[in-house]
Amino acid sequence: MSNSLDVNSVLEILRPVQDPELQKSLVELNMIRNIEINQGDVSFTLVLTTPACPLREFIVEDCQKAVKQLPGVEQVTVDVTAETPQQKSIPDRQGIEGVKNILAISSGKGGVGKSTVAVNVAVALAQMGAKVGLIDADIYGPNDPTMMGLSDYQVVVHQGKQGEVLEPAFNYGVKLVSMAFLIDRDQPVIWRGPMLNGIIRQFLYQVEWGELDYLIVDMPPGTGDAQLTLVQAVPMSGVVIVTTPQTVSLLDSRKGLRMFQQLGVSILGIVENMSYFIPPDLPEKKYDIFGSGGGEKTAKELGVSLLGGIPLEMPVREGCDNGVPIVIAHPESAAAIELMAIAQRIAAKVSVAALA
Repeated sequence: MSNSLDVNSVLEILRPVQDPELQKSLVELNMIRNIEINQGDVSFTLVLTTPACPLREFIVEDCQKAVKQLPGVEQVTVDVTAETPQQKSIPDRQGIEGVKNILAISSGKGGVGKSTVAVNVAVALAQMGAKVGLIDADIYGPNDPTMMGLSDYQVVVHQGKQGEVLEPAFNYGVKLVSMAFLIDRDQPVIWRGPMLNGIIRQFLYQVEWGELDYLIVDMPPGTGDAQLTLVQAVPMSGVVIVTTPQTVSLLDSRKGLRMFQQLGVSILGIVENMSYFIPPDLPEKKYDIFGSGGGEKTAKELGVSLLGGIPLEMPVREGCDNGVPIVIAHPESAAAIELMAIAQRIAAKVSVAALA
């Protein structure tokens, strides 16, 4: 390596620095760009694979330490940005123009807080700078608009390139479509499989999504038509399985996980919701209402990652009812902090899968 301070010497000193998730050199991944040298001041752009990178500070610190080893360097400035990679295409499955990654939040049974996780993960990613869309694919019981404060949204339909398209609702940085926007509040959806198939495809392909880093699909419980339609229609970046610690929930979550594996979808990990209860008047206390350790044990047995355990706190329920997700309403709460971390872990795994 040359002793002179120039662009090549900066690249060479940075070559051993790796992205911790991808286990590859930042230089080889073209994540180091726009190097400028002004006497002893060195600046460059670090291009991460997601705005929600959980190890951002560590990577920046490693870069600064490396460059400061060069003779004559007095100051190192790192400008951080992100370019989310495009999920790989799959034969016979049609992607969505402008959408880089499609991932599902699913569960084997209802009542485990899947929609709560989907909504908060979507909002968390948006808060961290990502462009995010959310499909409420629970056609029979659509709740995402209530949780997103969009219950009164009026559907806007206009002509697109290939016919009529829906304009998604928008709040907290997230675009949303839901069956709730198309029916009256108390109107039941009494449909057989083919009609459900059609509306999910409409939500995928006949919505003005624009440019998205992540399109999150909040699935209905079970292993039926909605899951099959999604997997067979679009290339998916992966699926997150939501469960609670109790045995009944874990048994159903295993079935849901196995279904996606059999259909060739990558499992990003398991989220254990309602891991423990934190009473509002005794925040230092934790009560394992639904048992403990079930999510971790199941993840180990099935060879997948445990993405996190979300505590049960009253503000989580209040936020869902009031239309203000807890990552917005109470960002300092234990549940919000864990949900933000889970969103970062999901984004990291999506990047690894796209660049593998």
